[in-house]
Amino acid sequence: MVYYMPGETTLARAGQGPADREAGAAVRAEDLTPRQIVAELDRYIVGQGRAKRAVAIALRNRYRRLRLPPSMADEVAPKNIIMIGPTGVGKTEIARRLARLARSPFMKVEATKFTEVGYVGRDVESIVRDLTEIAIGLVRQEERAAVRGRAQANVEERLAQLLIPQGAPAQPAPGETEGAARARADRVRETMRQQLHEGLLENAPVEVDVQGGSGMPFQIFTPQGMEEINFNLKEMMPGLFPGRPRRRRMTVAEARPHLLKEEEDKLVDMDGVTREAIARVEQSGIVFLDEIDKITAAEGGRSGPDVSRQGVQRDLLPIIEGTTVNTKYGMVRTDHILFIASGAFHASKPSDLMPELQGRFPIRVELDALTRDDFVRILSEPENALVKQYIALMKTEEVALEFTSDGVEALADFSVMVNERTENIGARRLHTIIETVLDDVLFDGTDGAVRSVRIDAAYVRGKLSGVAADQDLSRYIL
Repeated sequence: MVYYMPGETTLARAGQGPADREAGAAVRAEDLTPRQIVAELDRYIVGQGRAKRAVAIALRNRYRRLRLPPSMADEVAPKNIIMIGPTGVGKTEIARRLARLARSPFMKVEATKFTEVGYVGRDVESIVRDLTEIAIGLVRQEERAAVRGRAQANVEERLAQLLIPQGAPAQPAPGETEGAARARADRVRETMRQQLHEGLLENAPVEVDVQGGSGMPFQIFTPQGMEEINFNLKEMMPGLFPGRPRRRRMTVAEARPHLLKEEEDKLVDMDGVTREAIARVEQSGIVFLDEIDKITAAEGGRSGPDVSRQGVQRDLLPIIEGTTVNTKYGMVRTDHILFIASGAFHASKPSDLMPELQGRFPIRVELDALTRDDFVRILSEPENALVKQYIALMKTEEVALEFTSDGVEALADFSVMVNERTENIGARRLHTIIETVLDDVLFDGTDGAVRSVRIDAAYVRGKLSGVAADQDLSRYIL
C-alpha cells in the first residue's frame, strides 16, 4: 500500500504555464478547465491522451457539482474510472499527479491486499480510515504552515527567556531603582531577541523540556481478520497519558524544531483540522485501486480462491457505492470519493466483475502500450525526466553529465528490446537500463577522478551489449 500526501500548502503553482509560474500568479484548481488539467499532466506524463482526458473531465465534474444546490449536488455520483493497460504505462502516475493538482487526499492500494469478510486479511473499510489519516496529516501540515510565523515569534521569545543571564532580571543593583532594573532586563531581552533573529546565538546552550514518545502501534484483531493500526494514545486520551517531559541540554539550533513543533501544536485547532479533513475526504478524496483485475473470478469458476475474490468485490461494492464508515475521527461518508481502478486484464476483462461493481465504474479507458518513441520522450521531455534527474544528481558531485540524442535513443532501444525478450514492464525498464549504464559514474563520481562524462550511443552499447546479448544474464540484470 502506498500513501501520498501533497507537500505544497497552496495551489499557487498548479496548472500554470511557465510564464505564469515565474510571475507567481495564483491559479486555483477549481478554476482549471479540462484542457488546462491535461496540459498540467502533460508536463510529467508522456502520451495517454484518452486517460488524461477522462480524469480531467472527472476532476472538473467535481467542481461543477460543488456549484449545484445542495439537494442536487447530493444526487450527482462521482464518475469512477477503470484504466486498462499493461504495467508501466502511466496509470498510477496519472492518478497521483491528478491528486497533487487537486490538493486532494490520495491513496494507492492494491485490491489483492484485501480478502472477503471472514478470511484473514485487511478489511476494505480500512481504505477510508487510512484516507482520513492522510487528510488529517495534509490539513494539519497546512494549518501549521499558516501559524508558523506566530509560532516562530513565540519560539524566539521562549529562547530569549532561556538565554537571559540569571542575574539580569534580579533585584535592583545598589543605587539602582526598580524602574532602572526593569529597563535593564528589558534591554537584555531585546538584545537576545535581536541576536536570535540574526542567527548569532545558534550554538549557545539551553535546557529544554522535550516531550516523550509519540504513540504506540497496536495490532487489533477484528472479526474481519488482523489489522495493524498506528495511532497515538495521547491524542485520543490526553488526560490519561499526560507524558513526562525530559529536560535536555542542547544548542539553540537543536532546540528550535522541538519548540517550533510545540508552539505550532498549541496554535493549531485540531477540532477544526478534523472537520476540514473529513470534509476533504468526503468531497475530494481519491482512491487508486490497483490490480482490480486480480479479484475477478475466472470465467465459469465459482469455487476455491474465486469465492474470496467475489467476496472482496462484494465488500468493495458498498464503499464505492456510498456508505458511512466509522473512523477514530468520526463518521465519514464515501458517496463522493473518486475511485480510479486499474488493471492489465490479461486473463480477464472488466465484464468479469460483478455487474453491480461494473455499474459503479462508468468510464473505461484503455491505455496504449509504450513505443520506442515514447521511451525517448519519457527519458528527456517531462519535468521529472530520468535524464534530468541524473544530470542534477551528478551536478551535486561537480560531475558534468551529458546525454547526447543518439545516447538517449540507444537507451530507449535497449529498453524496448529487453521488454520484448522478457517481461514487458513498460517505462519501469528505463530505470534498470539507465542505472546499469551509469553504474561506474555513480560509483566513481565522488572520487573526483572524472569531472565530465558524455553518454552517447557508443557508451551505452559498450555498457549493455554484452549483457543484452546473453539472454539468460539479461533476465537477471536488465
